[in-house]
Amino acid sequence: MEKEVFMRLLEQLRKRLIIIAVSVFITAIVCFAFIEEIRHLLMLPGEGLEMRMIYLTPSEALLANLRLSFVAAALVTLPIILYQVVALIMAVLQRKHRTAFLLALAMYFLFILGLGFAYFVVFPFTLNFFLGFSAEDLVAEFSIARYLSFATTLLFSFGLIFQLPLAFWFLGQIGILNKEFLRRNRKFALLFILIVAAVLTPPDVFSQILMAIPLMLLYEIGIVLVHFAQKKRAREQHHATTAG
Repeated sequence: MEKEVFMRLLEQLRKRLIIIAVSVFITAIVCFAFIEEIRHLLMLPGEGLEMRMIYLTPSEALLANLRLSFVAAALVTLPIILYQVVALIMAVLQRKHRTAFLLALAMYFLFILGLGFAYFVVFPFTLNFFLGFSAEDLVAEFSIARYLSFATTLLFSFGLIFQLPLAFWFLGQIGILNKEFLRRNRKFALLFILIVAAVLTPPDVFSQILMAIPLMLLYEIGIVLVHFAQKKRAREQHHATTAG
């Protein structure tokens, strides 16, 4: 019986990976057709700043565009990717598919929120800081591959960081986290958040505060979600005990 369940899960994994791969590949082809517009979007935060894009090897620009098309495709197809991943996890945990859809939707919303915050707030501050080191005899010329890698890494990092409340909720659902632990260790969380903000942002207080405030807010939202997860878990255990 266990072998049958395992084989069924493996088959689900195979199907979902194929769906993800085909979706990303087809979308990447479309994105490559609009690669100049996509690249322009990533260069907008630096508009008006004294910087110039260059490529150092004959193939660098092409390879950078190809990588960017796949990154853009991953972002466009993110709802599909998230649903396939979450649905598989829910199948392992034997939860309803409706929960998978709602969770994937919430993850996508938080990811876009984090990405938007990084694009409109953190990224311009970061570029301004680093370009502050330029001078008459020191001109900023960025390798296109490294610039695009830096930009996409920064943006996607914030998208992942904004998943914190849902990560708390999930850990609360399976009984690993509880609200009492999170409240008791709030001061350590604040210290950790300040360290993360100092590492991920330029060393000026204003940009660090800009990142620390939403992170602390996400932590508090996570506590609320863990509280609801605990209540739901307690209800389910109570019903199971009563039924038994």
